[in-house]
Amino acid sequence: MIVLEYKVKGKQHQYNAIDDAIRTTQFVRNKAIRYWMDAQRELKVDKFALNKYSTELRKEFPFVTALNSMAVQSAAERAWFAISRFYDNCKSKKSGKKGFPRFQKNCRSVEYKTSGWKLHETKRRITFTDRKGIGELKLLGKWDIQSYELKDVKRVRLIRRADGYYAQFCIGINVIDVQPKTGEEIGLDVGIESFYTDSNGHHEPNPKFLRKAEKSIKHSQKRIYKKRKGSSCRKKARKLHAKKHLKVSRQRIEHAKRVARNVCKSNDLVAYEDLRVSNLVKNHCLAKSISDASWYLFRQWIEYFAVKFDKVVIAVAPHYTSQKCSSCGVIVKKALSTRTHNCSCGCELHRDINAAINILNLAKARQLSEAETRGGHPQSNATGVEASTLLGANLVEQVLTMNVESPCL
Repeated sequence: MIVLEYKVKGKQHQYNAIDDAIRTTQFVRNKAIRYWMDAQRELKVDKFALNKYSTELRKEFPFVTALNSMAVQSAAERAWFAISRFYDNCKSKKSGKKGFPRFQKNCRSVEYKTSGWKLHETKRRITFTDRKGIGELKLLGKWDIQSYELKDVKRVRLIRRADGYYAQFCIGINVIDVQPKTGEEIGLDVGIESFYTDSNGHHEPNPKFLRKAEKSIKHSQKRIYKKRKGSSCRKKARKLHAKKHLKVSRQRIEHAKRVARNVCKSNDLVAYEDLRVSNLVKNHCLAKSISDASWYLFRQWIEYFAVKFDKVVIAVAPHYTSQKCSSCGVIVKKALSTRTHNCSCGCELHRDINAAINILNLAKARQLSEAETRGGHPQSNATGVEASTLLGANLVEQVLTMNVESPCL
């Protein structure tokens, strides 16, 4: 599936109607979570039970009835996604917190399925036909939605961001762009000093978008607290502050997308470390720098383009990749501040290049063992997502796995 995103233009009363629909979505999701909490000991609550409960909410609350029935079902699906993820974490015995479902406090999107909306003949305008009063909105963007069949549009989402409102179209088609084989193989070692270092010795510069914008962000944050609570000036200051954070987020996405595309396009095999970033950011000395580097986002885009370009990506365990000598295999202990790898065998390399070579060697050994197991047919472990905005096999999973638009995607 692919996701096309447009900015929508309307009048203030239409924006207020979108906000009302978003609040209703949050209400239904939270009521579904509460229903599950109260009933889980007495009876089994599954996805179908939550859908049935959402129908009861439509009968009980008039403002829920005003929202399209499929949009109400989508809100209940968001609740079930959080619940099922909690169950999966418990079954897999995930260490630490299992992600018990929480009530949502700041929902930013509402999702319609195949009803409740209608595209104009020109496909540059969209009309929402439920009783929330959203009406007709103009679509601003460069995506060519005219080239897709209307029946292929599976879901439509309205999203509120700091700089306006957006519409996303989930189109149920697969995008495969098979690239010619290059015969190249590469290992990647992500870092803070460099965005990544590959096994060929190339150091990709780390853009450090947050560090560069930090002074401006802090200044805008101070201006918020200088304004009186509840005043329009304070709202404007908060909006300006949110826009600065949104700009940094978009810069990270575009940078990770561009670099990952180039890496996957020019190599047949891409090996990288299977890092647990959520554990790494617990180090308070490096948490901000690690988050600014956006390692996990980079990995997501690599997996996405690997599927799209029909390339092989392999995630290997990161243990001892920096300590092990890539030439003789001897463990050479070194502190994090030691940036050069020196081994008794005469191997002298930058520590990140040595780690990238080790990552590539581990991936090739794993690929060879898989080929022998399957009778000479290596298998990729790429789990890329066929969506132009990343994440998930469908539009629900796409956003619900990221607590950016609406907690769960």
